[in-house]
Amino acid sequence: MTEGVSKDAVKKAAKQNQNALQRMITALAEIFAPLIPAIITGGLILGFRNCIDSLYLFENGTKTLCDISQFWAGIDSFLWLIGEAVFHMLPVGICWSVTKKMGTTQMLGIVLGLTLVSGQLLNAYAVAGTAAGDIPVWNFGYFTVNMIGYQAQVIPAILAAFTLVYLEKFFSKITPQVISMIVVPFCSLLLAVIAAHFVLSPVGWKIGSVISTVVYAGITGSFKVVFGAVFGFVYAPLVITGLHHMSNAIDLQLIADYGGTMLWPMIALSNIAQGSAVLGMIVLQRKNAEAQEVNVPACISCYLGVTEPAIFGINLKYVFPFVCGMIGSACAAVVCVATGTTANAIGVGGLPGILSIQPGSMASFAVCMAIAAAVPLVLTTVAEQKRLSGQEEESAMEESIVEESENGGANTVQTMEGRLTAFLTGKVIELKEVGDGIFSSIQAFTERPEVLQWQLSYRFDKMYLPGMPYARGFGGR
Repeated sequence: MTEGVSKDAVKKAAKQNQNALQRMITALAEIFAPLIPAIITGGLILGFRNCIDSLYLFENGTKTLCDISQFWAGIDSFLWLIGEAVFHMLPVGICWSVTKKMGTTQMLGIVLGLTLVSGQLLNAYAVAGTAAGDIPVWNFGYFTVNMIGYQAQVIPAILAAFTLVYLEKFFSKITPQVISMIVVPFCSLLLAVIAAHFVLSPVGWKIGSVISTVVYAGITGSFKVVFGAVFGFVYAPLVITGLHHMSNAIDLQLIADYGGTMLWPMIALSNIAQGSAVLGMIVLQRKNAEAQEVNVPACISCYLGVTEPAIFGINLKYVFPFVCGMIGSACAAVVCVATGTTANAIGVGGLPGILSIQPGSMASFAVCMAIAAAVPLVLTTVAEQKRLSGQEEESAMEESIVEESENGGANTVQTMEGRLTAFLTGKVIELKEVGDGIFSSIQAFTERPEVLQWQLSYRFDKMYLPGMPYARGFGGR
């Protein structure tokens, strides 16, 4: 980085070169980035709760751990405090993150988020089971507005938060400084809450439901195998472009609408597949200590859900391991959607991802993990073996030439296709000293009288000219 230029200035300059779609994806990524640790924690907690309250492993498969132990029943109930806070109160975190990113008052964002999940409102999860006439309303005499909460809803929170941001910026510009402390927050928050509950959140809920319905139809419909294969194959390239951040919002919407997501398991499998491609490179380069210093940590981090070191440091470098990982991911994704493997929440990608899978899907996910691990490993090992072997032979020959040159020209003989080849010492004279004025370029004389035949070739910047073979005692030109 250039001295005197801040990191924020560099990021701002980079954003100026992005198109509208790239800016939208970048903004979405920056909104969710601060929330990911909490979401992962919530996913792990829900996964652990699944193991103790939903797996019937005791008394001939009729009871769970919570059924036979009051201690674990208490743990299960206590952990829901955290799980509910993470997922049901997600709009609070989204509104805060948007205001933080846009540089406006973060506390107003928190309050706005709280108004979307207030206990005064009918819980979003209870709406489907409540008759239309029983839904509470605000009655303004001339019209009514449903008192519905937006627990776990993503798009309503984003729309409401950006409305608050632009309202605050608008009132900050037009309000005199002496009264801005009163007017700006009051008008901004009040109008944002009105807009959120009257218009934005109901519309946002519908938009989110449409998106999740389309994705869910793709995962569960007649062409679900095709959908899974395509998604599994292209997810790793999406990581390179940054478009994969959109999947977080879709996953959360699927969880809110259907109680689980079939999309996220395929993401975890893609991580495993890319890690297994690196494992193939570890096997192939097991004698290369320098390469292993990069391969091993990248493989471990990929299996734990962090794919960037593996993708950018190794797989894209050799290209074919990356493609092998994509193929393995597609194969695993096909089985994943065919078996209806579902996750309760977004969790840690890679091998720990099984903790976020619903109990009924854990066995099928384990099979998918095995496929995602085996296919790229086999493909990478087999396909890259020949290419790497050729590179190693070429490298060994170059090292041999250098070594012989340093040792004063001792012969190194190698048999190739029935020909006897030797690297010789001799003398090369300049062009002006060559007697042939028509065909002359350079001339060389061998110092070994027992040479039967030799050939001198020339390499220029942009071409390679093979020389003619010469009998013993003649110079090559």
